[in-house]
Amino acid sequence: MTPKIACFLAERKPETPCLVVDLDVITENFESLRQALPLADIYYAVKANPARPVLERLRRLGSCFDTASIYEIERCLDLDIPASRMSFGSTIKKEPDIARAYAAGIDLYAFDSSAELEKISRAAPGARVFCRLLMDGVGADWPLSRKFGCDVDMARDMMLRCPSIGLQPWGVSFHVGSQQTDPGQWETAVSKTLTLFTALREVGIDLKMINLGGGFPARYSMEVPDDRTYADAIMSTLTRHFGNALPQLIVEPGRGIAGDAGVIQAEIVLISCKSHNDPVRWVFLDVGKFGGLPETADEAIKYRITSCRDGDPTGPVILAGPTCDEVDVLYENYKYYLPLSLKVGDKIEFLSAGAYTSTCASVGFNGFPPMKEYCI
Repeated sequence: MTPKIACFLAERKPETPCLVVDLDVITENFESLRQALPLADIYYAVKANPARPVLERLRRLGSCFDTASIYEIERCLDLDIPASRMSFGSTIKKEPDIARAYAAGIDLYAFDSSAELEKISRAAPGARVFCRLLMDGVGADWPLSRKFGCDVDMARDMMLRCPSIGLQPWGVSFHVGSQQTDPGQWETAVSKTLTLFTALREVGIDLKMINLGGGFPARYSMEVPDDRTYADAIMSTLTRHFGNALPQLIVEPGRGIAGDAGVIQAEIVLISCKSHNDPVRWVFLDVGKFGGLPETADEAIKYRITSCRDGDPTGPVILAGPTCDEVDVLYENYKYYLPLSLKVGDKIEFLSAGAYTSTCASVGFNGFPPMKEYCI
């Protein structure tokens, strides 16, 4: 909770639920990562928070942009972000969308399958492509360990095909998992990457780029290392494996840029118990999994929570959303303790909620409108 957000909430009293993003924190996080990893180009993961003021601020700071859809590309183009500062980083793209991106000037594409590579060859002839490697996501709160990537042998075979189908085999990408709490996880990823670089160099293909992915964390309930610690671990493993002959480096932070910049304020709709002697209160809020907190699924992301009655005696609670759906429970196993004095109508805040919240809210489940977002 920055002073600027606290002042906005106190003075404006916006209707809840709402997300308030402090753009100065966006700047601070971007500059912190740029100083920690000066050899890497920062490609902000637009999907984390695509709000226009966020993208405008990052454009002015000189960021590049990792886009996951043609719609994100067009949003960036509308903000006069040049195509040369964008990549099409999704490995699952419709062929007409690849063609639209190519026509707009995008020439850097991700893939992890032969079918995707063939689509790119037809729709974006001559483009630079990078293959995403499969990672296990150990140490990450949001692992990303099954849906994306392929093994090294498959990546090698597909890269070998690129020249014959009119594509430039440009590099390798990986993602060690979102909200990665262990900086050492880049070691395994870089080791796999070197194996692929070496195998391809032996047959005459010299890759130019390593996309180190995201994984840089926000500050949720657990303490995490700072940017410098991650940067030192990453650069140490890169120089150990590649020496001084480093290829072009890209990082794709999303949560690490936008997460700590935002606060969600919600209102308590109901407080109840399930029996007369139940010590655990159910606290129902006007925001839930469908309204902007999908990452509470399996209680993966555990936000820090504050309330208007902090300092009063506390007791255990189960936190749930407002919809008529059984799965709309935020935290039941991981016990939060909130003030016993809380009443219906009181406000609570989810801190470090600037990423994967407002952009993930449903457009009308149970008729609830999407959560409003304010960038200040």
